[in-house]
Amino acid sequence: MMSPLRPTGRDARTPVTLAVTSGKGGVGKTNVVVNLAVALARLHNRVAILDADFGLGNVDVLLGLAPAGHLGHVLAGERSMRDILVEGPHGVQIVPATSGLRELTALTPRHWERLNRGLREIGDELDFLLVDTGAGISNNVIDTLRGTGCVLVVTSPEPTAVVDAYAVIKVLTTSEAPSELGVLVNGARDQAEADLVFRQLEVAATRFLRRRLSSFGFVTDDPAVREAVIQQRAVVDLAPQSAASRCFRILAARVATLAPPDGPGLRLVPRQCPSAVPVTEAPQCA
Repeated sequence: MMSPLRPTGRDARTPVTLAVTSGKGGVGKTNVVVNLAVALARLHNRVAILDADFGLGNVDVLLGLAPAGHLGHVLAGERSMRDILVEGPHGVQIVPATSGLRELTALTPRHWERLNRGLREIGDELDFLLVDTGAGISNNVIDTLRGTGCVLVVTSPEPTAVVDAYAVIKVLTTSEAPSELGVLVNGARDQAEADLVFRQLEVAATRFLRRRLSSFGFVTDDPAVREAVIQQRAVVDLAPQSAASRCFRILAARVATLAPPDGPGLRLVPRQCPSAVPVTEAPQCA
C-alpha cells in the first residue's frame, strides 16, 4: 500500500481532502473546484488544488496561469511537487496537470508512489486539499476517489448528467467509497429544481445501493459564471455579489465544517494494490 499523505510535526494536522468529480463532462466541475478553493481561501484557510485529470488538466487555464512545470514531471521523477506549484488567487496553491499525454490516462504503481510522495511534501502546509478528477468512471478516477476523505459529485439538472452521476455513485459504493458522499447541483434554475435533482439521486441510492447521500446545495445558473470563464477568473472574485458567488460562499461554509480524518489522510491506491476491492455490479436503478 502506498504511504498516506500524513503531515508531521507537533502542530501538523491532516488536511481535509475533498475530491470533486462528475459522471458527465461539461457540468462545470472544474469551475466548482476553482471557486470553492478561492472561497475557502477567503475564509483564511490554506488551500491547494490537485488537478487530477492527469492527461487533460485545465485548472491553470481556467485561472489564466502559465505554469513552468506540471504533474507529468513529478510522475516521471523529474521534479518535486514544490517545483511545480503555482500560486493562484488569494494564495491558493495549484498542482497543475498536463494536457495531451496519453500515457498518463492509466497510471502505473510507480506513478502513484511518486504522487503520494509529492503530496506528503505539501500536506503539512494545508487545511484543505481539493482534488479535481476527470469525469466518468475510469480506473484513474475511481482509484483517486477511493483515496480521499470525502467525495462531491457534481451534476447538472440535465437527465443525462443525473444518470451519469448515479453511475459514479454506484461504482463508488461497490469500490470502498469514502464515508461521506455528497451531491452538488450546478446550473440549477432555483432551489426547487436542485432539490428535485438531489431527491432523485437520493431515492435511487437508498433503494438500490443502500447508500446515504449528503446534499451540498446548488449553484444557480448565472451568466456571470460564463463571463468569469471567458476572463479566466473565479466568479467569486470577478462578480462577488452575483447569485452564483453567493452559492459558492454557502458551499465553502458547508465544506469548512468538514473535520479532518483521525487516521491517514489522502490514500491514492492503484488498482493493482492487493488491498484494492474489485468492483462488483450493483443493482440498476429503474
